[in-house]
Amino acid sequence: MAAGAAGLAVIGLVGASYVSAVSVAVLAGLLCVAAAIGWPHVLGVPARKSQSAVISVSAVLAVTAAATSAGPNYMVWFPAAVALGVGAVFLIQLIRGTGQSLRLESTFGASSGVFAIALGSGWAAADRLTVNSTNSGMMLVTGISILAALAVSLLPWPDRLTAPLGLVLAALAGPLGALLFTSVPAVPAAVLGAVCGAVIVSVRRLLVVRDAPLNALAALSVGLTPVLSVGAIVYFLDKLLFA
Repeated sequence: MAAGAAGLAVIGLVGASYVSAVSVAVLAGLLCVAAAIGWPHVLGVPARKSQSAVISVSAVLAVTAAATSAGPNYMVWFPAAVALGVGAVFLIQLIRGTGQSLRLESTFGASSGVFAIALGSGWAAADRLTVNSTNSGMMLVTGISILAALAVSLLPWPDRLTAPLGLVLAALAGPLGALLFTSVPAVPAAVLGAVCGAVIVSVRRLLVVRDAPLNALAALSVGLTPVLSVGAIVYFLDKLLFA
């Protein structure tokens, strides 16, 4: 389920980039909310509804700011949105009173969720860059690379095989997709593909070593969160490579 959610999210975001920047922002916001709802289930901590609400609000604020901020720094308000979310997480732990179990785990886990899921605002910001505003070339290359890494991650092989294979195929899929479907140069496509592939295979490793099973909401969040996190990578690499 996690891989399916990740694949559908990537396809949706890339497809939305060919519609409008607003469509990308709306879909990114919805995906952030879905990931936030499942994040406390991944951690297995109490106060799930309040923590999900905080993560959702923080991420939606970050996406909204990325979609509406004046350029060229579309993610300038991202730190403020994350700071508000982390502050709210600490406040929730104080309100819960004393003697509560898993307080430390809840604080650090929810704070990491605020940061990771809010990174999804990078998708909205990346789609507003010049390299994507005309033909969404880098968005498509990113999607192809992520899907290649996801496909390898589904193989029932040990990490010593799937990790390098996923990384290599993602790095190769980027330039190939750029050559066939866009006018994006091969080197930036390869760099972006390799980084995206590294994120996906790393998350696979975390899932493999996890002992506790995932329920449906947790699996949904695990699938969506790495895709959302890639958004900020896409944004900053696009700015760096096409400055």
